[in-house]
Amino acid sequence: MDMDEAEGQRGFVPKKKKSEEAEERRKKMTPGSLMKAIIRSGEGSEKPADGDRVIYHCTIRTLDGVIVNSTRSEHGGKGSPIRHILGKSKMILGLSEGIPTMLKAEVAMFKMKPELHYAEDDCPVPAPEAFPKDDELHFEIEMLDFFKVKVISDDLGVLKKIIDEGQGWESPREPYEVTARVTAKTIGGKLILPSTQVPYCFTLGKSEVPKGLEMGIGTMARGEKAVIFVSSNYLTHSPLMPNIEGLEEVQFEIELVHFIQVRDMLGDGRLIKRRIVDGRGEFPMDCPLHDSLLRVHYKGMLLNEEKTVFYDTRVDNDGEPLVFSSGEGLVPEGFEMCVRLMLPGEISLVTCPPDYAYDKFTRPSNVPEGAYVRWEIELLGFEMPKDWTGLTFQEIMEEVEKIKNTGNRLFKEGKFELAKAKYDKVLREYNHVNPQDDEEGKIFLNSRNLLHLNVAACYQKMGEYRRSIEICNKVLDANPTHVKGLYRRGMSYMLGGDFDEAKKDFEMMMKVDKSSEADATAALLKLKQKEQEFEKKSRKQFKGLFDKKPGEIAVVGKDMGDGKNPDEIEHKDVAADSEGESSLSGNSNPDKAECVHEADQIGLLGRLWPVGRRFFAALGLNKCTIL
Repeated sequence: MDMDEAEGQRGFVPKKKKSEEAEERRKKMTPGSLMKAIIRSGEGSEKPADGDRVIYHCTIRTLDGVIVNSTRSEHGGKGSPIRHILGKSKMILGLSEGIPTMLKAEVAMFKMKPELHYAEDDCPVPAPEAFPKDDELHFEIEMLDFFKVKVISDDLGVLKKIIDEGQGWESPREPYEVTARVTAKTIGGKLILPSTQVPYCFTLGKSEVPKGLEMGIGTMARGEKAVIFVSSNYLTHSPLMPNIEGLEEVQFEIELVHFIQVRDMLGDGRLIKRRIVDGRGEFPMDCPLHDSLLRVHYKGMLLNEEKTVFYDTRVDNDGEPLVFSSGEGLVPEGFEMCVRLMLPGEISLVTCPPDYAYDKFTRPSNVPEGAYVRWEIELLGFEMPKDWTGLTFQEIMEEVEKIKNTGNRLFKEGKFELAKAKYDKVLREYNHVNPQDDEEGKIFLNSRNLLHLNVAACYQKMGEYRRSIEICNKVLDANPTHVKGLYRRGMSYMLGGDFDEAKKDFEMMMKVDKSSEADATAALLKLKQKEQEFEKKSRKQFKGLFDKKPGEIAVVGKDMGDGKNPDEIEHKDVAADSEGESSLSGNSNPDKAECVHEADQIGLLGRLWPVGRRFFAALGLNKCTIL
């Protein structure tokens, strides 16, 4: 094995306790175990340090002058110098301590005891075949070059040397479109890819350049110039370099001319935002916040062969831009998601699927159902939401009323997530509001309670009943006789199937406030109807369950009469409840994913609990064992 194969391998020192390990190795050094003689003086005064890539030739001789290994071709080596990163690459102890003492172009002779080269206990580098590792040896080192590098891959197979810093902090990533000038050389300096006048354009993530080059470019800023060193492990085939056989390492000289931000908004390739003109400011700090007032020009096109334009603000809106507030459901969801990630002055091209375009929004007459669309959007500017700092209590409450009314409108339109976001925004701001007297405190407390109940109503409409109950408890913990809180929580208990708790809340309403007796009576009647419906359906579903003989296995689900599952019943209950509600006083919603997961874990009977005990009691079976 040649010296450059054994000593020059790209081993990576584990990160843990590097300095401690280095210190432990240094303790093995004794006076006289490492001696240095300068054969040729170097240049300048700078010496290599940890993190530098050092490039050097090494020739090893016995004390009698016999060459036992070398990287130089005239001494039987490959002619390729060794490339290491101080503090990261695996090196023999004598060189890891001696090389940091050298200058560029210096030639030095290091005399090493065996324990400082390959005879060291737990030496991280294997000795070449038939190497006299137990002898004292001379290591002749010529320092060719050293420089700072950025480690891109943990195994040191991709490194970057910055020549000129770029602009901004953003770097390209998949699936950004990149324009760059690229030149490639072998480690020996042979040109294998000459530069061209026209920059090379490619898309990250599509294997249009070698993998290692992609990784290096992914760390660059716009306008940056760098050298990226890519080892053979990362030299994958690509249109840029189809022939890579036999290359140990390639040195790419890169100038990142430009890149276009391309975002896969949903992660499935359906909603794509492509920035074609850069905006002003830094992304994402200077993008619109929630509730900002935005001004945009846009042109909407169908993704048909003709690219039919169905709307253009510059033509169809008398040249005036579209003005809307974010977070209010005033534009299609895909449109707003992309605008929220734009900078002022930016122009982006957005490709949108129908479910994020007009299938769930008021559809223009010339846009067919199920149509994919493309918007060309220019964000002219935006106004930040009003800061409440310095406002009087009365002014704050006026702002609250505006936001709450918007939330109420969204709730009536069935946009429960957006409505909840409005209520939550006010509740967050309320953390910084301090009423000055009892009257203001009363107004503040009443407003906050109503907002909590509105959030509970949203959770309830979204089917997240436990979340709704948790929000109601925030009100009832402070005021156990809050009638609207009792009503909202009772409805959530009922919709969630906990009829006993629902009955308690409705009965408590009548006790604490006689004026709510009509609402409580109606709720109890509805509760009774739901109990009867549930028991009827449960009897049908469990028909034949208890007719099995001892020892037989009853498979729940196969004996169900109508094939419907409790989830479907629950959804019908939600729909029925939404028809019965007459006023918006609160919102609620439990975690649907969590509920489904629990259902899968505990089985059918667990999904029916707590009302299952009522069903079995009706059958006269307080305890039941399924054999």
